[in-house]
Order: sequence, then C-alpha cells, then structure tokens
Amino acid sequence: MNESQAPALPGFERIVEPFKFPAQPYQYGVHFLRECRVPQELHLCSTPEKAAAYWRLNISTDPYFNPECECFIVLMLDIKLRVKGHYLVSVGTIDVTIVQPREVFRVAIVASAYAIVLAHNHPSGDPTPTEDDVKVTRQLIRAGEILNIPVLEHVVIGNPQFASLRELGHISQ
Repeated sequence: MNESQAPALPGFERIVEPFKFPAQPYQYGVHFLRECRVPQELHLCSTPEKAAAYWRLNISTDPYFNPECECFIVLMLDIKLRVKGHYLVSVGTIDVTIVQPREVFRVAIVASAYAIVLAHNHPSGDPTPTEDDVKVTRQLIRAGEILNIPVLEHVVIGNPQFASLRELGHISQ
C-alpha cells in the first residue's frame, strides 16, 4: 500500500511523527584510558616480576578491586613493552571469574596496544594456575594471533608469590 492508498486517519501524523529520525549521521567518540602514575622503573613490563609489581602497586589499590574475589586484568603495552594502561576485565567469585576474548581485546584495540599481559589473582593465596587458567590463556593467545596483538604473559597473583604461565611452559617463547 503506498501513501495515496493509505486511509486518511485524523491525527495519524501526530502519532507517527515521534518515530521519525533525523537523517544526520551520528558521531561516536572513544574516551582515553585512565593513566596510571607509576614509578619510572615499572613502566617497562618485560618480566613477570614487573607485571606482579605493577599489580601490587596499581591493581590492589584500585577501588573496584576485591581481594576476596578473582579479578582479571589486562595490561596494554606499547612497542617498547611499556604499560600504556590497564583494564579490569572482570570481578568474579572466590574461585572463578569469567573472561571473554572480546572484553580483553576491545580495550587493547582501542588503546592501539602492541601487545598485552594478562593477570589475575587467586584469593586463596596459592598462585598455582588451574586447568581453567591454562584453557583461558590458550583461548586468548589464539584470539591475539588473529588480531595481531600477542599475549606475552599471564601472571597469577598469590599472596605473597606469583606464577608465570610463560615460565611454566603454557605460553610458547
């Protein structure tokens, strides 16, 4: 039915009018990541020790961090392996957190990260990686390969130790 065949209903124009959308294009903006102030020697994140130190200095003091739950973060690195920023991906329960590749890499893409380092805590204090930790790491490595954003490390933070999945052989050199 075209407009000439449409029945004339009194007040029809007023009912339909609120549903008309302007033909103007919309502009979407990207907001910059929160910059973290860290000592100069911690800007470089080339070892698991430095990633763990970054966690203890910045993540454990974050207002959204809950030490009684697993918290998963991603560190975005520049080409010289300096931290551009970090993102708290998820806060889980006492023994698990859910991590999806799209959540991890969304911010890495927006930040133009050269590479990323993953980290999460074990509230029990035991930094031994679980089978799920290894499985998630492998899934994120595959996603990073597709996006050309390598996953350099995954550090599991315990109290007071930490474990490196790269040093344990779960991430190839």
